[in-house]
Amino acid sequence: MSREWMRTRSIATLCALACMGALAGSLCGAAGAADWKPAPSPLMTRWGKEVKPDKAWPEYPRPQMVRKEWQNLNGLWDFAMAPKADSQPQQFDKKILVPFPVESALSGIRGRVSPDDRLWYHRSFQVPGGWMGQRILLHFGAVDWEAVVYVNGKEIGTHQGGYDPFTFDVTEAIKGGGPQELVVAAWDPTGPYAHGKQVPKPGGIMYTSTSGIWQTVWLEPAPQNHIESFTITPDVDAGMVRLVVQAKAGEVNAVALDNGKEIASADGKAGEELKLAIPKPKLWSPDSPYLYDLKIRLTDGAAKDEVGSYFAMRKISVGPDEKGVTRMLLNNKFVFQAGPLDQGFWPDGLYTAPSDEAIKFDVEMTRKYGFNMSRKHVKVEPDRWYYWCDKLGLMVWQDMPAGDESDDAQKKQFELELGRVIEAFRNHPCIIVWVPFNEGWGQYDTERLAGKIKQQDPSRLVNNASGWADKKVGDLFDIHSYPVPGAPRPEPTRAAVIGEYGGLGFNLTGHMWKNEGWGYQSFQNFDDLNARYEELCRILRERMEDPGISAGVYTQLTDIEVENNGLMTYDREVCKVDPKGSSLALQGYSAPVKVVEADLFIGEGSAEIKCGREDAQIRYTLDGSDPSKSSTLYQGPIKVKEATTVKARAFWANGFESRVLEFRLTPTTAAPAVKLPEKAEPGLLVSYFEDNGLSREKLPDFSALKPARVAVAKEISIKPAEPRKENYALRFEGYLTVPATGVYVFYLSADDRAKLTIDGKDVIAVDYTQGTPRAAVGLEAGAHALRLDHCQSVGGEGLDLKYAGPDIPRRGIPLEALSHAPAAAQ
Repeated sequence: MSREWMRTRSIATLCALACMGALAGSLCGAAGAADWKPAPSPLMTRWGKEVKPDKAWPEYPRPQMVRKEWQNLNGLWDFAMAPKADSQPQQFDKKILVPFPVESALSGIRGRVSPDDRLWYHRSFQVPGGWMGQRILLHFGAVDWEAVVYVNGKEIGTHQGGYDPFTFDVTEAIKGGGPQELVVAAWDPTGPYAHGKQVPKPGGIMYTSTSGIWQTVWLEPAPQNHIESFTITPDVDAGMVRLVVQAKAGEVNAVALDNGKEIASADGKAGEELKLAIPKPKLWSPDSPYLYDLKIRLTDGAAKDEVGSYFAMRKISVGPDEKGVTRMLLNNKFVFQAGPLDQGFWPDGLYTAPSDEAIKFDVEMTRKYGFNMSRKHVKVEPDRWYYWCDKLGLMVWQDMPAGDESDDAQKKQFELELGRVIEAFRNHPCIIVWVPFNEGWGQYDTERLAGKIKQQDPSRLVNNASGWADKKVGDLFDIHSYPVPGAPRPEPTRAAVIGEYGGLGFNLTGHMWKNEGWGYQSFQNFDDLNARYEELCRILRERMEDPGISAGVYTQLTDIEVENNGLMTYDREVCKVDPKGSSLALQGYSAPVKVVEADLFIGEGSAEIKCGREDAQIRYTLDGSDPSKSSTLYQGPIKVKEATTVKARAFWANGFESRVLEFRLTPTTAAPAVKLPEKAEPGLLVSYFEDNGLSREKLPDFSALKPARVAVAKEISIKPAEPRKENYALRFEGYLTVPATGVYVFYLSADDRAKLTIDGKDVIAVDYTQGTPRAAVGLEAGAHALRLDHCQSVGGEGLDLKYAGPDIPRRGIPLEALSHAPAAAQ
């Protein structure tokens, strides 16, 4: 197994449209560039180590709307931070490297910002002589959160919203042909407005804030009447692409090109829909991410404006597959979507990746892991990240960054930003799902907003809420389940997906933000981590078949600060999960598993083995040696009469071979049955306790707790605690009656913790990180004393106990098998 990824220094030549025409744009910033260096940081990426003031994001920032001439304003700016109420400072006492946020090491400052502060940016620029007579457009990729812009002392405009690009026409403020002064005043409340996972006091699943300018700032000239925006909508079923160009007026000509050859054209007016028929469309998919070029020209009298773009023929929908199961369909076919949760944080740049090469690397690695999709989690990226997803074939679920949305003003702002984000990025073929809410964070009016999104962009799917607060609307039913992927069932009009699972943690010294870290389930070495990851991939594929999920999102692509559950370390230096192994596991090339899960037997042991792919050949040994291609061929259940170690491995004709499955079959005896009390009654006695001091880390001392009430439970669940959701404990007591002597397997899951005891002996203990572990015990036919303890602290909750035994398939324990001694139930 490879434990470190292959380092790739060279990057393929960037798309010609996205790199032509850049002008050296720094008058302010040349001075001091030689002295600039990143601020001290706990961790740096290798791309961060290569950042220079004259090489700060030099690429054309808007690949889907390219003009030939532009000027990059990234680089060193003058900087000052002052109280929010103060006017513009007279002195700028620092230099900051734009476009990196103030809190980042690559800004050169790495300072703390509070809502009482205002950030002041200052620089000069010069308008090329050839631009005179045209409109001068000043573009910002993103500023978090409020930006007030001044040119030559004149206030140009204000923008609020931390994630959407915006533009000001600064033509009227330009003075002559000399240096022009540009000042940006930024204020960041970091909530209650949309802010995603950035917070002033990071910890756990929340991370360091980003404030001020964090994407490219640039200038470009355009005619008096120019192309302002356009909407590209592929129509695969009709074999055409629909185009609407926004401008004040004028005639529009659009030309589609296939590998430089004109294949379609259309003419019309600004604001009207143009239809370009695409002959024999080459459909975009992760396996074949084909992009067509597009040229758009606006003519208004003698003035002309022309931009370059691209599009793809791609359709995303929900409908039945060949078996009638409701699925997500790509180009009218079911393609299972597997991807990581990608939060887009960097140890040296925070929200801003060190370079275009760095974000391309993340997309490439996502593909190398065998993923065809990525959920961009409560963050919006620069245009170029989506460009690389378009080009490299990565489908994207786009989250809207969460805010608080606790009053009407915040809700209005949230909806404004949501609409602008959709409008800004809807032309990217990689984006197939809009996700307005995550886990109920700031969630409100879900039904209305899901409909509003669909009305704005009917060409994509809407996931009304990823996890938790599903409102039965939109195109997807999405659950979160850690670490084991759950099993939501498709609905007649909604596909079932797992929006988050996994979270396997592994702290790797030398590549950590702090000397601490956590995951939803933690490991101490590469081998155990990768074995568990492979198991989750196998379970995910099983869920694809039954009950029929369409997608699964693994948490997560990289470690972030103290959350060390990434496939890669935060600095992207080490792959903790092997990319090749991941890719194979997602295709079903994984180790065999036991069908009968008991490791104990009475008299004779039997073990059935299966593999996720039918084309596998399974070989096994009983002598402790690792199986080879010449070992015994598995053709049916393995039977033993003494303690035996079984090893099995799957082989394929293409040369792939799996890890070794190893288990031990051990003889045991049956625990004797006990006599049921006289007049035993159905169900279990359950004691309910309330205690605000309960811990997620351990079960409480039940002897020190006084029950708030005692009742009879007809099933094992959290119902006896309702309506309380947090800080409670339950103790179930009584008897389990089994019909036959044999080995019984118990499956227990709980959030936060639980422990099962039978006949006074602990059988299985579990916490929220473990999924559903199992344990086997030999039982004589008849009654056995049963006790189940459970506690719930905060967060998610749940409790489930199932069993299987002789002639009993895995299921919940029925009421007729449970009983208790008569007692004063309250």
